[in-house]
Amino acid sequence: MQTKKRKKTGWSILLGVLLFFLTFLFLMPIIWVIGSSFKSTGELFSWPPSLFGKSPSWNNYIKALEEGDFTGYFLNTVFVSIVATILTVIVNVMSGYAFAKYRFKGQTVLFGIVLATLMVPLEVIMIPIFKVIVATNLYNSLWGLIIPAVASPTAVFLVKQYYAGIPDAYMEAARIDGASETNIFLKIMLPLAKPIISVLCIFSFMWRWNDYLWPKLVINSKTKYTMQLALANFSGEYSVDWNSLLAMSVISMIPVIIVFVSLQKYIIGGMTAGGVKG
Repeated sequence: MQTKKRKKTGWSILLGVLLFFLTFLFLMPIIWVIGSSFKSTGELFSWPPSLFGKSPSWNNYIKALEEGDFTGYFLNTVFVSIVATILTVIVNVMSGYAFAKYRFKGQTVLFGIVLATLMVPLEVIMIPIFKVIVATNLYNSLWGLIIPAVASPTAVFLVKQYYAGIPDAYMEAARIDGASETNIFLKIMLPLAKPIISVLCIFSFMWRWNDYLWPKLVINSKTKYTMQLALANFSGEYSVDWNSLLAMSVISMIPVIIVFVSLQKYIIGGMTAGGVKG
């Protein structure tokens, strides 16, 4: 018995060490970027390297904010990410709920078409979408970044599968009590979907915040740049302003981290929600 306990303890220690090593391995690039954002140009390329340099300062952040309109770029990105996330959640939650809980003619075919679009690479439909954006006067507009990807087949599929796991007994009981379909959705079914809504919020926000290719195609005016386009401007033809680039990269990480930390409790706490069998 003692031998089994010792083996179990040994494996637990080994697993803990392995997890610590893997965590350090994944976090080290981020830690290095944060530390390097406080270094001077000379310390950035000095050898042997140091994490924060001999005299860390906020000069890189001040320089980057003074030289570029990063307040405007930041606000543009916040607007695009938040509005796009809200619209994405509204459209896809309603669509997934309808596919999961209602029966209508052509439902299977329509859902099959939605799933089929998952197999189409973005590069294939990028030019047609761009032409639609130009035809609807959304070119060089922040709305041109928001609208095209509001309806996501992946999100519809995830929501549909999530709602399919929630018993219909909730809806039937509410109907017996005289609740309307709108109240059933808003007051009963929507609160039960907090975990999947949190997942959609995190992925939608991260995708819009870090997107570079589509803003590069749609946005032409510098005043409407997002953070990723602004960061790309630090890369010149012959040189790169690494100090300012690192400082702004750290700033661009903060909103994504805040969103993830704020919503992860709903994902973890409600991981088994909807799994009750009727």
